[in-house]
Amino acid sequence: MNAFLHSPDLLSVFCGLAAFAVVLLVWNGLFEHDPLPERLKSIAERREEIEGEQRKKNTRRANLQRVGLMKRVVEWLKLTQGKNLEELRLSLKRAGYHSRDAMFVYLFARLACLLLFAIGGFCFLMFVPIPKIAALTPPLRLAITGVLAMLGWALPATLLKNKWQQRETILRLGLPDALDLMVICAEAGLGLDSAFDRVGREIAPSTPELAEEIGLTAVELNFLPDRSKALRGLSERAPLPGVIALVNTLIQTEKYGTPLAQALRVLSAEMREDRMMRAEEKAARLPATLTVPMILFILPPLFVVLIGPAVIKVGMALAGQHH
Repeated sequence: MNAFLHSPDLLSVFCGLAAFAVVLLVWNGLFEHDPLPERLKSIAERREEIEGEQRKKNTRRANLQRVGLMKRVVEWLKLTQGKNLEELRLSLKRAGYHSRDAMFVYLFARLACLLLFAIGGFCFLMFVPIPKIAALTPPLRLAITGVLAMLGWALPATLLKNKWQQRETILRLGLPDALDLMVICAEAGLGLDSAFDRVGREIAPSTPELAEEIGLTAVELNFLPDRSKALRGLSERAPLPGVIALVNTLIQTEKYGTPLAQALRVLSAEMREDRMMRAEEKAARLPATLTVPMILFILPPLFVVLIGPAVIKVGMALAGQHH
């Protein structure tokens, strides 16, 4: 071992490695890297960012111009002078449209659909050369045009209702998880504002609709002088039994000073029991639901498989007797 350590080959290897390290150090010290490509790359990236921001500004400006035109048309036709405007605003909020201009866009969409269906139907009935359509009398054509106009007027309302129902389903499915996270935040010592804000950020990737409602409630809790009004706003935008129970629990906690974690834990247990009861109810309805598909699609092929061979044999036997 000592002979190997003192051998000239090992010493030459160490000297070669030291010389190579010295060459690398001298190279890095004398020849600096050219920073021009990196600067050009950073300038190009910054230029793309500026162009993207400019495109977003132009798109936002164009959207504002279109919304302004819709608003002027709606106000000129006096479509905003009805008595159900508050209900319409609430319906739009429940469907997820929280913008101030959402009502004007919705009313303009109803007007546009009415004109589109009416004009399109009238042109189809008057100028399309189909014998059955050409045989219609003018009053009947006008009646069909009126029906199409009514369908166009009702189409945005139907789409809004469907959007509202889909959003309620999403909120109902994501509420138990949000309540569990709220219980954890309350037990960790967070206040109501901080708990709403944290839960909204945590569930945003999985349930953005519920995160939007919770985040809006957190903002209203910070800015509105009456905290109960902000909580009632959440129950108005999402009128689900679980949300209403949560809002009532939080209002009572704020009013009587009940510990927030304890109240949320009790509500979470009740919501889990309710979810289990809903699952058991669906499971109990399953046999009755499967009865009709079983009668229509399962029993006929089963009868064919079981009785078919016997019927074929009987037919062949009868045919042989006739011969």
